[in-house]
Parts: sequence; structure tokens; C-alpha cells
Amino acid sequence: MLFRRIFFTTLAHPNPRIPFFPKQISSNFLNPIRFQIKPISQNQIFHSSSTSLMARASNVPLPPITADKAELFRGLESALGSPFSSQPLSPSPKPLIIVISGPSGVGKDAVIKRLREVREGIHFVVTATSRGKRPGEVDGKDYYFVSKEEFLLMVERNELLEYALVYGDYKGIPKQQIRDFMLKGYDIVLRVDIQGAATLRRILGDSAIFIFLVAENENALVERLVDRKTESTEALLVRIATAREEVKHVRDFDYVVVNAEGKLENAVKLVESIIDAEKAKVVQRNVKI
Repeated sequence: MLFRRIFFTTLAHPNPRIPFFPKQISSNFLNPIRFQIKPISQNQIFHSSSTSLMARASNVPLPPITADKAELFRGLESALGSPFSSQPLSPSPKPLIIVISGPSGVGKDAVIKRLREVREGIHFVVTATSRGKRPGEVDGKDYYFVSKEEFLLMVERNELLEYALVYGDYKGIPKQQIRDFMLKGYDIVLRVDIQGAATLRRILGDSAIFIFLVAENENALVERLVDRKTESTEALLVRIATAREEVKHVRDFDYVVVNAEGKLENAVKLVESIIDAEKAKVVQRNVKI
């Protein structure tokens, strides 16, 4: 105690008669010794594992590298203690549900049609609707065209995954189609409006992929709607006003794809890239209908 008092007092000031002030001493001096634990690197772990493997292999005679391949394989398997597996090193990708949405006139039908032509293992779910057929549309291929009474019966029997009233007509997605084709390993493509996409997001959460399709700009979108020549000016005005509101929901989607005029192939390739990237994920989406 005497030594420590004299030592610290002397350290604080060369004259021992002057009182000791701890603040004059460096905090590093007063701190206790800090022990640092050096983390074990991956190389050290690998080296340890390799050393153990070599020790085990030293007890098993290995054929030379010039030996017959079958003999070499048997020797390596014997040294490793287990046979080589022919099972895939990555799990088989699960079927996906791809929800494609966007304002009227962005080319959802054109993108999906081309996607089905260039990609195998895709099933486009045919939506049930109470609206009338447009020129060139085929019942059972483009839509299932039913009356409003028939549609409401489907709702009552809980046959639809999602349905909505759009521009005065009902549209809905039959559940059984999805179940049947997913069991066969097909990826499912759904074409819905923004309202339907919001409903599917609530139902499916993050188990499905949501892609928002847009035109390159608003002017291009209006031109496409005008060129359809399928509606009155009043109906056209409603669609344009609705589209302006719908583009505000782009952040509710996982991906956005621009379908520029004359560049359909670019849009389709981007959708394919999205699907491929999703299938390459270590943790994949898992959906149940």
C-alpha cells in the first residue's frame, strides 16, 4: 500500500507534497489489461478438416492418378468413407406463381402470349370474366366468358382465388387450375389488374412474384389506348385517369418491367431473367393454394 501510494503520488507530480489528482494519469494506464480473443479463420477450420481427412486417408492405400477411372473412384470413396452421390447438389426449383399486372394498354396480354411461346413449363391461368368477348378472343383460351349470374355462383362455391369488379365487369382466378398445374411442376402466370394484384398480395404475401408492367411514358400509353378503338371517349377518359392512379402503386410490386413500343422481346427477356433468378435462390418461395 505504501509503495503504491508513493508511486502514484510521484507519478502525478514530481513533488510528493502536492496532492494527487487522478485525472493527471492517462486512462490507458489505469485500465486493466484487455485480453483479445483472436477469431478462428475459415482457413484454419478448413486446414483442421483437411488434416483430419489426410490422417484417415493415410490408412487407405490410394491408386495412382493414372489408374482406371473406376478404380480411382473406388479408392477415393474408400478414403473418404462414403460413396459419391449422383443426387443434384442444389435442390430442384419449386414451381412459382408469377403475377403480372399494370394499367390498361401496357401490353400484358402480348407479353404473356410471347412468354408462353418462348418458355416451357409455363401455365397461364385462364381468368373467368363476366364481360363480353372482344374481336379475336377465344373462350377458354383468353378468358372463360360467363354470365354475371354464373360468376356469382363461382364466388359462392369458393372456387376463385381472387375476384374483383373492374369497369363494371367481374374477373376472377379459378383455384383448381393453379393446383393442378403446380402439381405437374408448371410455373403459374396470373394476369390481373392493380386491384386484383393488391388482393393477391394480401392472400399470397411474399410467396408469389409480383411484376408491374408499364409503358415507356404516359403519352405512349394513351396512344395505345386510343389505337384500340374499342371504347367511347368517355370510357377512354376513365381508363387514362385510372392508369394515372395505378402507376402510383408500383412500389407494392417486386419488379417493374418496361414494355416499350416495338420492344416486346426485351420485356419478355427481362421477365424470363426474373423467373430464372428466382429459381436460383437458395431459399425459394413456397406457395400453397
